[in-house]
Amino acid sequence: MTTPNLFDLSGRIALVTGASRGIGESIAKTLAAYGAHVIVSSRKQEGCEAVVAAIRDAGGSAEAIACHIGEMAQIEALFAAIESRHGKLNILVNNAATNPYFGHILDTDLSAFQKTVDVNIRGYFFSSVLGAKLMAKNGGGSIVNVASVNAIVPGDQQGIYSITKAAVMSMTHAFAKECASSGVRVNALLPGATDTKFASALMHNEEVLKRLMPRVPQRRVAKPDEMAGAVLYLVSDSASYTTGTCLNVDGGYLVG
Repeated sequence: MTTPNLFDLSGRIALVTGASRGIGESIAKTLAAYGAHVIVSSRKQEGCEAVVAAIRDAGGSAEAIACHIGEMAQIEALFAAIESRHGKLNILVNNAATNPYFGHILDTDLSAFQKTVDVNIRGYFFSSVLGAKLMAKNGGGSIVNVASVNAIVPGDQQGIYSITKAAVMSMTHAFAKECASSGVRVNALLPGATDTKFASALMHNEEVLKRLMPRVPQRRVAKPDEMAGAVLYLVSDSASYTTGTCLNVDGGYLVG
């Protein structure tokens, strides 16, 4: 008896935003390792090309398309290019995000507020709209939004970032409910403290770690690769009856 490989992504087209480094890079490499053709996207083409080269060197299939998801015209151009080149999209991982302000919430200025909202909410929303429409044309697909444990417990000095990640959770539920009839599943990943360049200001701050680690039962910071397996599950056939789920991958932080 042959056991089906429920994680096989062969023949599927996957888009990962913010994929030039950190969690996004790990997700892109993992999806490619399981057979997907991965569109690696981030603001800078050079960074995307480096990840594509690594995927191809490992025997995978990938291409690079730069996109700043804080810019509507670039989002529209990205999805138009995908439809023109491939005619379909099976997997979308909304991972690109920004956190330009670290400080007391009362000192948040308009510029930092607007930038965070434009990328973390508007960018995710319209990427999901265009992605889900393209998926629906071909029988469905899977969207994963990378949120954060800050959506549940606001991070210290990270007010507006935490607010946008809470919005991503709500967005996940809303899209899951309304897109299920089109065969589009929508779930979210909530990473805990992860050692990435994006989070380096926090993860390499001794005072922050001193306050954080006692609240993490596993008593350590995650590596980016530890997030990729959860995304692989959510986009695969193993999760065919899973939609509207927000999966915590946090070393026990939210139950600690």
